[in-house]
Amino acid sequence: MPTVLFALTSHDTLGDTGRKTGFYVPEVAHPAQVFTAAGWDLAFVSVRGGAAPQDGVDPADEVTAAFLREHAEALADTPTAAGLNGDDYAAVYFAGGHGSMWDFPDAREIAELAATVYENGGVVAAVCHGPAGLLPVVLSDGEPLVAGKRVSAFTNEEEAAVGLAGTVPFLLEEALTGLGAVVTKTDAFAEYAVADGRLVTGQNPASAAEVARLALRQVGTA
Repeated sequence: MPTVLFALTSHDTLGDTGRKTGFYVPEVAHPAQVFTAAGWDLAFVSVRGGAAPQDGVDPADEVTAAFLREHAEALADTPTAAGLNGDDYAAVYFAGGHGSMWDFPDAREIAELAATVYENGGVVAAVCHGPAGLLPVVLSDGEPLVAGKRVSAFTNEEEAAVGLAGTVPFLLEEALTGLGAVVTKTDAFAEYAVADGRLVTGQNPASAAEVARLALRQVGTA
């Protein structure tokens, strides 16, 4: 049975706003439901290990509530990438949440896992702020994974709309473009996901399940 590894931020402070952040739980819960329905196993990794900080939980979202009940133990004690082997996973899915903007760009060990999965013929996926985790992913030829590929991520317009363009350490859209990615997008907060081969990315929380569906279609493709 194939396994998808969800990569989660360990960062819980939203700049100097006094607000807490973490991984955006619906961006894991909804794609997890898609993968589980397809017969996949789920696994988790976080930058620092232990309990991954959570954000975006809506008590009315039954999918998220069920996910948190089922995986409470795993989420309370996530491993770091140091003890994991990329050969064990068919896909890596970088979840968003504003926290990822602070620690994903330096998460070299998770990036190395993702590169291994990709070069083994697996899928690397990310949604919303999760593509911050793609920034350090370098393939064995020395090229960034995103170079020359179509990607989507939380846009400059969306960051401005939520009032955090001046809080995040950088703008994700610009960072991806700086590595040679071709950023594609739609209207703010509308569902949008794109697959460029086995790299699958989505623009915002509304896109998370579609990223999973696209990722499943890419598994095993050249």
